[in-house]
Amino acid sequence: MAIERKVAVLVGSLRKESYNRKMAHALAKLAPKTLRPGIVEIAALTLYNEDEDEHPPAVWVEFRERIRAADAVLFVTPEYNRSVPGVLKNAIDVGSRPYGKSAWAGKPGAVVSVSPGAIGGFGANHHLRQSLVFLDVPVMQRPEAYIGNAASLFDKEGHLTNDATRDFLTKFMGSFATWIEANAKA
Repeated sequence: MAIERKVAVLVGSLRKESYNRKMAHALAKLAPKTLRPGIVEIAALTLYNEDEDEHPPAVWVEFRERIRAADAVLFVTPEYNRSVPGVLKNAIDVGSRPYGKSAWAGKPGAVVSVSPGAIGGFGANHHLRQSLVFLDVPVMQRPEAYIGNAASLFDKEGHLTNDATRDFLTKFMGSFATWIEANAKA
């Protein structure tokens, strides 16, 4: 019997009708039955401040616990100014501190960048990967997922309508499940 794996999904956009949030929901629906993806909200996280490490805000503690409870992490991000949005970077910082107690360490990960533009958030995808290497998150290298022209991929209800994209993302999530098993903590 296959092991069910909890996947913490972080969405790098706070906008209610965000293409990234729609994509996160689509990815959850396309995931193999062995994966249990769930969005971990980041909007309420206050800005990371090392002065608060000794007595962290409750929202930081809860966030870190949710990341620690996950078997893997999936980042779904837009690209802001050729990098990751500040809100996602803040979540990464909150989860990585205090030094030596990172909630991210050793968790298999994957990155999907989503953009209304043609290059699909390539810059954000690779900037995020750089941080994840430092944080000891083994990131799936292939298939890479740069989803462009996002405005044309969803219907009014937010459902994925493009068959080629659906097929690709189904394969992506299957590969991610395999990646998680190959890199999961014992």
